Amino acid sequence: MEGRTASVTRNTRETQISLTLSLDGTGKAEIDTGVGFFDHMLDGFARHGLFDLQVKVTGDLRVDDHHTIEDTGIVLGQAILKAAGDKKGIRRFGSCILPMDETLVLTAIDLSGRPYFSYDASFASDRIGDMSTQMVREFFYAISYSAQMNLHMKVLDGMNDHHKAEALFKSFAKSLDQAVSLDPRIQDVLSTKGTL
Repeated sequence: MEGRTASVTRNTRETQISLTLSLDGTGKAEIDTGVGFFDHMLDGFARHGLFDLQVKVTGDLRVDDHHTIEDTGIVLGQAILKAAGDKKGIRRFGSCILPMDETLVLTAIDLSGRPYFSYDASFASDRIGDMSTQMVREFFYAISYSAQMNLHMKVLDGMNDHHKAEALFKSFAKSLDQAVSLDPRIQDVLSTKGTL
């Protein structure tokens, strides 16, 4: 992995996580969290954001998927913050309205250094494959706070739970790719304060 890259590990009595993220990748992913549908979502995040991502998680799945997914969100958020560095030259803002069949999702990001999370999505079922649908919100909440980003996510239309979850992950990926993209016109940080 080259470019703006960060590696983060987190070891608790509930989870052991190692994660490496490159913001300047090509969409390569090596993912093993023990939760198949979550692996699929993280693979989509890497591919559609053009991030290189390696994730290995050993979690207390005998309990449920909560700690595995939430802690992965914490670690991914830390890696985003670390890889973005001083944020000089980045566009800072990113947004995407993403269609997936009958589903339409909006995501908007500000890498402001001030965490805030707004989420409007509902699911008809409790699980998609082996992943709890409640954990979609918890994952992105964890990212927003550990990456210190302002993150808004809304499902504008949709019926199929798989499509809703997948569109949220892909829309987040596209928005983040835009926000961390370097713009040669931005010489410092994009802020009237002079810092992010």
